[in-house]
Amino acid sequence: MTTPVIARRWTNWARTQQSVAQVLAPGGIDEVAAMVTASARAGRRIKTVGSGHSFTAIAVADDQRMVLHRLNQLVSVDAPLVTVQAGMPLSTLNAVLARHGLAMPNLGDIDMQTVAGAISTATHGTGIGHSTLASCVAAVTMVTASGEIRTYGPDSPEFPAVRAGLGALGVLVEVTLRCVPAFTLRADERPMALADVLAGLDDWIPGNDHVEFYWYPYTDRAQLKINNRVTADDRPLPRLRGWMDDEFLSNTVFQGVCEIGQRWAGVVPTLNAVAARALSARSYTGRSDRVFCTRRRVRFTEMEYEIPRAALPEVIDALPRLIDALPFRVLFPVEVRFTGPDDVWLSHGYGRESAYIAVHQFHGSPYEPYFRALEALCEPLGGRPHWGKLHYRTAADLRPAYPRFDDFLAVRDRLDPARVFTNDYLDRVLG
Repeated sequence: MTTPVIARRWTNWARTQQSVAQVLAPGGIDEVAAMVTASARAGRRIKTVGSGHSFTAIAVADDQRMVLHRLNQLVSVDAPLVTVQAGMPLSTLNAVLARHGLAMPNLGDIDMQTVAGAISTATHGTGIGHSTLASCVAAVTMVTASGEIRTYGPDSPEFPAVRAGLGALGVLVEVTLRCVPAFTLRADERPMALADVLAGLDDWIPGNDHVEFYWYPYTDRAQLKINNRVTADDRPLPRLRGWMDDEFLSNTVFQGVCEIGQRWAGVVPTLNAVAARALSARSYTGRSDRVFCTRRRVRFTEMEYEIPRAALPEVIDALPRLIDALPFRVLFPVEVRFTGPDDVWLSHGYGRESAYIAVHQFHGSPYEPYFRALEALCEPLGGRPHWGKLHYRTAADLRPAYPRFDDFLAVRDRLDPARVFTNDYLDRVLG
């Protein structure tokens, strides 16, 4: 068995969380089981860490940190079902699926997360015909606190809990995903007046596969993004245009703009207005995961709130006043996405059509008053915070937002009664 490394420091991608803990790096499922068994017997705790792309403290270890980067292999393909080891990054998964003529039916806008981390925090993309990535899970194999290796499928009573388990139920070691035949997307992106975007949503959302938009604070401008399936990849984005838009402008230039705005807050409204007006429309085709996912090199902090889709107009109407009242400027656009309902107990989209509002601040800029104000706006509307994004909720006020919250806790009591897999964050949000 791998010997723990003492006192290794860890920091998440956003640099909002850090810890020093012993490191466990199993090379196989049996090693995971042995490490969990030994830790449980010694009364120790384990926190499994993926890519560190959660902004919350969900992956912070205070005793032992288990990393699954060595569990990153394809296990089997029985289309449409694909089983992979849980430490595989989504970027690797997408490449593996493409080689087998398959794809994930939907993805978020980055592919840095591990499969286990993405489903455990209910990561999502956009599209009213889709829900979180956890809803694509057909089975999971997990090591429980007793060291037992168990597989949970649709016939298991624990299945609605383990698909998005927050890392609180055990160590995921294999995940079976329900995939679809590989497909091509046509992306249509256009700058518009915010009022025109809002006026068209009720038609665009049901009439397209994937819809989202960005609003630029201190302006009346937005960018609408629509992705639809097409049969031919006949309009690829020219390489120079792709580099200019997605690498140079979205990363290099945006980094510089954020640094200027961070230093001279008074120019932020002007910078946002220029950025919104500088956007140009584009339409192109590409392999689905390459259209869904983009590179993010500019570091930021983020909060994302799910609300019932019908509540979106109230939130969007209040956001300009909320932002104008802040004691600092907001450097990032507000991102809005949409998903359909699912039946995963701790999925943000459980049982309803959802709108997601994501707010960001450039790394090193103040954010807490902004995020708390958004939370105060969304919570009374039934809002549910993304498990991997910053929020301030506790078990007491999360319980009413999730109809199956206590059912999830009952599964946790059965699978981890001694709380081998807990940490301070889980104590706060689960009790």
